[in-house]
Amino acid sequence: MAALSPVLVLTYLSYFHSAVLSFPLDQQSHDTSSCGYKSCHATVPNMLNVHLVPHTHDDVGWLKTVDQYFYGGRNDIQHAGVQYILDSVVGQLLQNPERRFIYVETAFFYRWWKNQPPSMQKAVRQLVDQGRLEFVNGGWCMSDEATTHYSAVIDQMTLGLRFLNDTFGPCGRPRVAWHIDPFGHAREHASMFAQMGYDGFFFGRLDYQDRNNRIRTLEQELLWRASESLEPPYADLFTGILPNGYNPPKGFCWDQSCDDAPIMDDPDLEDYNVDDVVQRFAAAANSQAKAYKTKHIIMTMGSDFQYENANLWYKNLDKLIRYVNARQANGSQINVLYSTPSCYLQELHRANLTWSLKTDDFFPYADDAHNFWTGYFTSRPALKRYERVSNGRLQTCNQLEVLGGPSSRKGPFGAGDSETLREAMAVAQHHDAVSGTEKQHVANDYARRLANGWQHCQVVVSNSLAALSGSSAGRIYCNNLNVSACPLTEASQKFSVNVYNSLARPVVWPVRLPVNASAYTVLDATGTPVDCQVVPMSKATQQVRKDRGYAVNELVFQAQAPPLGYSTYSVSVLQNGPPSASAKSGPPAAIQNKFVRATFDPATGLLDSLTNLETQQTIKLTQNFYWYNASDGKSSISDQASGAYIFRPNSSSPFIISCTAETESIQTPELQEVRQQFGPWVSQVIRLHSNSKALEMEWTVGPVPIADGLGKEVITRLDSSIASSGVFYTDSNGREVLRRKKDFRPTWDLRQTEPVAGNYYPINSRAYIKDDKDQLTVVTDRSQGGSSIHDGSLEIMLHRRLLHDDWRGVGEPLNEMSGVFPLGLVVRGRLLLSLTPPALAADAHRPLAQENVLQPLLSFTEGGPPPGSLLEFSGLQAALPPAVHLLTLSQWGEDSLLIRLEHQFQTKESKEHSVPFTVNLQKLFSSLKVVGVSELNLSANQWIDEMKRLDWRPKMAAKPLRKPLGDPSMWEVILTPMQIRTFILRVAPRR
Repeated sequence: MAALSPVLVLTYLSYFHSAVLSFPLDQQSHDTSSCGYKSCHATVPNMLNVHLVPHTHDDVGWLKTVDQYFYGGRNDIQHAGVQYILDSVVGQLLQNPERRFIYVETAFFYRWWKNQPPSMQKAVRQLVDQGRLEFVNGGWCMSDEATTHYSAVIDQMTLGLRFLNDTFGPCGRPRVAWHIDPFGHAREHASMFAQMGYDGFFFGRLDYQDRNNRIRTLEQELLWRASESLEPPYADLFTGILPNGYNPPKGFCWDQSCDDAPIMDDPDLEDYNVDDVVQRFAAAANSQAKAYKTKHIIMTMGSDFQYENANLWYKNLDKLIRYVNARQANGSQINVLYSTPSCYLQELHRANLTWSLKTDDFFPYADDAHNFWTGYFTSRPALKRYERVSNGRLQTCNQLEVLGGPSSRKGPFGAGDSETLREAMAVAQHHDAVSGTEKQHVANDYARRLANGWQHCQVVVSNSLAALSGSSAGRIYCNNLNVSACPLTEASQKFSVNVYNSLARPVVWPVRLPVNASAYTVLDATGTPVDCQVVPMSKATQQVRKDRGYAVNELVFQAQAPPLGYSTYSVSVLQNGPPSASAKSGPPAAIQNKFVRATFDPATGLLDSLTNLETQQTIKLTQNFYWYNASDGKSSISDQASGAYIFRPNSSSPFIISCTAETESIQTPELQEVRQQFGPWVSQVIRLHSNSKALEMEWTVGPVPIADGLGKEVITRLDSSIASSGVFYTDSNGREVLRRKKDFRPTWDLRQTEPVAGNYYPINSRAYIKDDKDQLTVVTDRSQGGSSIHDGSLEIMLHRRLLHDDWRGVGEPLNEMSGVFPLGLVVRGRLLLSLTPPALAADAHRPLAQENVLQPLLSFTEGGPPPGSLLEFSGLQAALPPAVHLLTLSQWGEDSLLIRLEHQFQTKESKEHSVPFTVNLQKLFSSLKVVGVSELNLSANQWIDEMKRLDWRPKMAAKPLRKPLGDPSMWEVILTPMQIRTFILRVAPRR
């Protein structure tokens, strides 16, 4: 955010220990004596204290775009204008110091703030300093928890919290995480919130059976142990389940959008209703109190886009507090007060109770017997993929902005920035964005923002590569390579390919380019020829590409790129004409390299077995495509249709698309492919590169036919000989893996009412099944839903096209069409299959998943590399160990960087890698000298030694805590399994 740069640059005040920086994270002086927990109103002992929390829930896009919601546009869709909400709330808070309000979505607040005059900003700062306006959660948005990748969540939280910290200081720092609307809750989110310093977490939605059980056992407030690897209480988080979702009790909504009667307190009026209101409120409070353990309960007084006319709410809340508390003189035991989630949390902490311990997650979520919110795990698969690609591009942009120095932001290709893409990515994490649960025009707006952000980042990347290579030759980015379209490679006789690797270890990556010649020479950065192959383009690719390219062939070669750096390849045409490698009709008996062998059934053309040649293990393995008939909500017993949110198949048995596949194969020393056509709308390429240890399945699905009037939910299913016994495993936001069991929940006795949808879980980057001998892991290229409905089986939902709305608010069926695909969306994706012994599986799937998330960036220049240019560069002095991931590298101040180092293995999952590793920060970068370091919390808004969280006691006896490993020195940092450590580094150019 360019507008924020004056307040975002850190001031370095002093040094200690010779080189370690000591400076405040905010630049302003703030009085913290009356904010946070110190600002809470007094409660009354031995009474039922009702904490009223005025709030608004402002979606960063859903039925309207972000801009439309902020300005109040398109009120024909939904009446909502966030700028008016903030205008009105601030005015009402200034009128009465007793009042409180919480705000969540920093994306909106930032917009509003920068348009305010200094006098209003001063008044708002006073409200924040006095705890009358409190920020909760504080991220750029309220992220989805099923379909987001942990790296993108950390980035969006950092963006929002940094603005609050730089603008309001310690009083702007949220103490509570607040996810009142997301549709299920991930364990990794809770772990991240704990590591960000939050004292507690409140949410509104959980499975109806789970809620009923927790009401009965008084366990709607609990301690969530959110990591099996991190030492408690490092990832422990107190968690509270709100009583009414995030709405007020029935009959007490006083927004302009509500119909409840106001409090009419003139006894001379015919409609005087104070006694009735007080009586109904007391009944509601006492009823709610029966489901919680303490003498304190919380009521959320607000809802979606409420408080546009805040006077309506506050005038009635003032009266409610006054009249209910007045009854104490007559023996009432209810005390009502304005409060905030942190003030409520403080009272729960003061109760000094023990709390039940939870170690799994809150997926899947159902609001009734046949209403499982598991469809959105896959909804809008193209947007989900674009968000994942954009995340990788943002990390590349951030890194090259650092490595290229000041000229990366303003250089030969103009002025660029990473902020535009950073903000677009932050918005895309919203729980109605990447989740796929927004209206179509809003989904288009999210994609447009990501595309615009990438255009800004392209300038940064081009400037940086020019500075690093010494060449300012024009650089081209082929954004349609996923459908084999790139005008430069299709037309040029000679061109250069720059392969940038954002990982902190070297990678070998298969480059696949659309071309028209039949033979090419490829030279690496040293001028050494590289083995390459020209193959005919598949019919499926030509159909999907349409008129975006005209190549008939594809050039394939393996590119090697150094850690945090690039390598340049020179490509020249040798001859024109048809390629030497031609496609042969029918399946081969097998495709194999020195690591993997896959066999095919000659009768069906389908996969038949998979072998790991290194470990000499083989499993029977078949794979095919199916579709579930989506319920239309008219003929089912529940009248519940499948929609953007809900997955409701009409039958537990899917329809097979084809029992056989038309096949053709290509077998060369560098590449082997089996191209399968299952029908006019489903095809696949099973691919094996010469050095690959994973079998690639590139699927293409669409347009999904709907002429028969049936909505379809398309899956691929892998059926193996593995004896999985109803157990399978899925990752949580791309990090730790959780055990799943069919028709089972760890914390209550499940009554299963949907045998398919009720067993679906989010798969963010991988899923697997295993027995004592074999583990089959599937790595995905986006978030998808999946399950193991049958023993030895894994199914993953790829695409959804539905004809009915599911009545959860979005108000339109999930039926995606566009100018490019007027007959329906076509989606292409990739699955990577790895077969290993269970003990070695993580060694394979951990780096494989990271490579898939952070794929190398390809850029192109016409002709050969200019003489004297640097054709290869690494930003690191040496590669990091395989267990260590450089999660973040971005510019923080003029001469400071933000970095995060991550141990990417869980405890006990790898004999070789699930151990502590040490990284020397001074020996990290090749072109930068580290002259100062200071450690922060995960969200980079508190110094780590100042992060003090409330302690909570679990019911079960706590194990003795292990003493944390101490760093050998200020420059050498130790990472234990699943630990992420965040640092500000002060740097200078290394000569």
